[in-house]
Amino acid sequence: MDHTAHDHSAHTAHGHGTPGASWNTAVRATLHCLTGCAVGEILGMVIGTALMWGNVPTMALAIALAFLFGYSFTLYAVLRAGLDLRAAVKVALAADTVSIAVMELVDNAIIALTPGAMDAHLSEGLFWYALLGGFAVAFVVTTPVNKWMIGRGKGHAVVHALH
Repeated sequence: MDHTAHDHSAHTAHGHGTPGASWNTAVRATLHCLTGCAVGEILGMVIGTALMWGNVPTMALAIALAFLFGYSFTLYAVLRAGLDLRAAVKVALAADTVSIAVMELVDNAIIALTPGAMDAHLSEGLFWYALLGGFAVAFVVTTPVNKWMIGRGKGHAVVHALH
């Protein structure tokens, strides 16, 4: 048996760096991104609101924390896979930057365009409906982006290569 030739059919089924990336892989990558974005964004909104900041600094903090938590979740996973910190940071940046950026752009646009949402308080349903609705729309928009990137060996395909 020739050990230099590899059967990549198993990788194709999971979307590892092939144009035929599966929707399942894209959904899982997007859910991973959504988790980090949601934790960071909600935390940022809570902090900004508690400190009585205006809309712009609160959103800036929420977006910064969304990126921080999104990268951190991937960083934790790739460090556990055995990469050193420098390599792990590179993988996290490569895996998540586009996904988080698309998610944050869509989510924050939904919030900004929802009448009254920017002025709603944490205790109001409008705040949570706009935020959760923004996450839902961002998930739907970001999933095909992740599928396309994974199919080209980019985005979360970089993380999957470590498995």
